[in-house]
Amino acid sequence: MPGILRWILIFFAIIIAGNSPAEAQKKYNIVFYNVENLFDTWDDPETADEEFTPLNEKHWTRERFEAKIKMIYKTLITVGSGQFPDIIGLAEVENIWVIEQLISKTPLNQIPYGIIHKESPDPRGIDVALLFRKDRVNPLDFEFIPIASLGKYFFKSRDILHFTGEIEKEKIHFFVNHWPSRSGGYIETKEKRNITARIVRQSLDSLYIKNPDANILLMGDFNATPKEKCFTNILKALPYPGNNEPSFLINLSTFWTRNADGTIRNGGQWEIFDQIIISNNLLSNKVLLMDLEQSGICNFDFLLEPDPNFLGKKPFRTYLGPKYHGGTSDHLPVKVCFLTK
Repeated sequence: MPGILRWILIFFAIIIAGNSPAEAQKKYNIVFYNVENLFDTWDDPETADEEFTPLNEKHWTRERFEAKIKMIYKTLITVGSGQFPDIIGLAEVENIWVIEQLISKTPLNQIPYGIIHKESPDPRGIDVALLFRKDRVNPLDFEFIPIASLGKYFFKSRDILHFTGEIEKEKIHFFVNHWPSRSGGYIETKEKRNITARIVRQSLDSLYIKNPDANILLMGDFNATPKEKCFTNILKALPYPGNNEPSFLINLSTFWTRNADGTIRNGGQWEIFDQIIISNNLLSNKVLLMDLEQSGICNFDFLLEPDPNFLGKKPFRTYLGPKYHGGTSDHLPVKVCFLTK
């Protein structure tokens, strides 16, 4: 064999070896999705869920339920670009049964998903939940943080789920949120979200006392925009790229506005209520590299429809008032992608 040909073959052998599957980067997708009232079809006497039954106002049937979970599955697999997400945070699920149906009745059943869920004191019976891939995420612990207040601002809201797991042996604290809504007016409900932010911040401060380098990721429907006081002043979550102070958080959704206008749309205006917020240490992690280009608001065409009253599009929701509309949700999902270094 001529010498030059031998060296060419050796060069390509080195290139191929350097890109072998054993050394390929791994990708981890973390997704949050408010799935807009994923109810079963039975009346729970303990909650105000009567409208989501076959014979009541919304005529919610098993066929409509099954169509909805298929659309949620389609959304989740599209969010992962064909890869099943590793962590899925959900809001507005009624109980563990609807989550089990979402997994067992769709191709999600191909993956060994673990479920973290607890009934919360929400009057309508909607909760948060978290799914994790048992084959890629090592669960360590979880707790539910009650959200309630006495006195002038007496209220009870959805619990916040705090799940601790390992990805590539990196310990990460995940918080799934669904903060008090604006129902009743923004001014009238603002203090409820401020109180919620203080409760969450207390939990974060407890983590930082134990480990100043804690990896933290908050996801959820916060019913507030990133520049509101509950984020900037109380939670200490600042716009990306944030502040280098270790205990401060970085609100990634402030970066995502370049790719999409928001996650919900009211009166022709997009707003970002669904957000992912991370700690400084997770942003500069030595094992997991955040991929901003594969992170953001997931505004797929099949999740949108033309807005007949305003220019542009809006989320293709399941119901318009009491009328069944056939869409997936009134919110768009958000995700963050991490790559192994």
